[in-house]
Amino acid sequence: MSCFPARHLILPLALLLPALGCPGSGGSGEDDSGADEVGPQTEDEDTSSEASSDTDTAADTDTAADTEDTGSETGAACDPAALLDGLSLDQSYTEVDYGWAKVERWVDANPGFEQEAFFPDARSEQKAQRLEFFAFDPTPHSSELLLYYAPNFEAALASGRTPVVLAHGANDNADRAWSDPGESGDFGCGKPECPNEGLMQALVAAGYPVVAVTMAHSQGDNYYWAEQIHNAIDIVRAQTCELDEPAAQVDLIGWSKGAFAARMYVSGVREDWGRAYADDVRKLVLIGGPNLGFDYLFRYGTAHNLGVWPPNGTIHAPVAHDAQVVGLSTIDLSEYAVYETAAGDYFRGQRQMVDMWIDEYPLTAVANNGFGDYAIADSLATYWGEGDYTGLLARGKGIEFTIAQGSLVQTIVEAGTPASVETFLLCSELTSPNSYIPGIPNEIAGPSDGVVFVESCASAEGIGKLGQVAILEDVNHLELGWSDLSVETITGWLGQ
Repeated sequence: MSCFPARHLILPLALLLPALGCPGSGGSGEDDSGADEVGPQTEDEDTSSEASSDTDTAADTDTAADTEDTGSETGAACDPAALLDGLSLDQSYTEVDYGWAKVERWVDANPGFEQEAFFPDARSEQKAQRLEFFAFDPTPHSSELLLYYAPNFEAALASGRTPVVLAHGANDNADRAWSDPGESGDFGCGKPECPNEGLMQALVAAGYPVVAVTMAHSQGDNYYWAEQIHNAIDIVRAQTCELDEPAAQVDLIGWSKGAFAARMYVSGVREDWGRAYADDVRKLVLIGGPNLGFDYLFRYGTAHNLGVWPPNGTIHAPVAHDAQVVGLSTIDLSEYAVYETAAGDYFRGQRQMVDMWIDEYPLTAVANNGFGDYAIADSLATYWGEGDYTGLLARGKGIEFTIAQGSLVQTIVEAGTPASVETFLLCSELTSPNSYIPGIPNEIAGPSDGVVFVESCASAEGIGKLGQVAILEDVNHLELGWSDLSVETITGWLGQ
């Protein structure tokens, strides 16, 4: 039996068990670092779990070159013109805050990119120095991409180390995610006080050439995000073509929504106009990724609305409702809904990650925002929508309606990641309320990092080659990309 309840078993059960393991089964272990490593533990053991015994058409990454971390494929064709076909460099900036050395603005001429809808108020617009980098356009076109370069990039690239590409999550950017967790102020990093350095600085100290993307729309369509991740990889690879050993692959790290889009790219899930996966990822690290989706927005009744709805809500995030009930009146707030309404479609990227977990984890009667439990209203009406249930404080269409509008969870799982890409999953389980994310309803219906269930994040379903799974303790979803233990785990994986 699996240590998790049976759910959407797309791969044969026999393939899931050795990959995921169960507590006390010998398939998992625990070290002194506090990370629960599910899967093989030492370099002497085979760290892969193949989805098929057949040889994959792509080159297997378990080679001597990987051990040496050259990131190169001797004799591999490297044509900058081909890699950059359709891409144009608009502007380069060298006076950059938060520890970055340079930022470039690139534009993809592919007509598949469209202008995405930005929220009616300014909460979704580009701000701070990123506004300058997007040519002072607060609502840039989704064909535009900011590529951030860490210090010593060229020297590290010339050394032959595998380049690292970082992809941030929803309502985020390269600055807060990777170089300065306190960029958005205290509590923005998941803690009352935030550090001013992140994973980027640790990777640079370890000798890696590092770049990071900032997407034009921080809640954007994951089809666009996956395509822009591909673009970032091509831009980096093109800069190695003059080296003795050009980089054929990169290591790709995604956090939360960025993990979803990164896996989407590697799995080849794309629109008709999108480009196919190019066998250009050596290792894939998914941080807090909703690998089997999440239903967080539809739990805890109306509790999410307080931080989003006017007059006091300012968070750039969706909710499960489109109307507020005040006495006998109903106030239309449909622009805040995660699903598309007549008011617009502002959160397509969030909707693509939604899937139901109600069978595994029933709804709770309370929520907890890091300051204690409190009763919630309209729980059933929020989850299932107006029909059998009627909300007293808010109205919404429900999770099934939302999934039908374009969830990609099962599509990505069924597509699978190639057996040539070694995939690592970094997750966390909160065991103490002291570790909860302050100010928002935390996911308390089952083991989670405060947003994503551990069972979703740590799932090996659809993963062609699993390196390791680390389940940290009491590191919340907003800490997973920068905590000391996270950084130690990630740098260890890249160095294997």
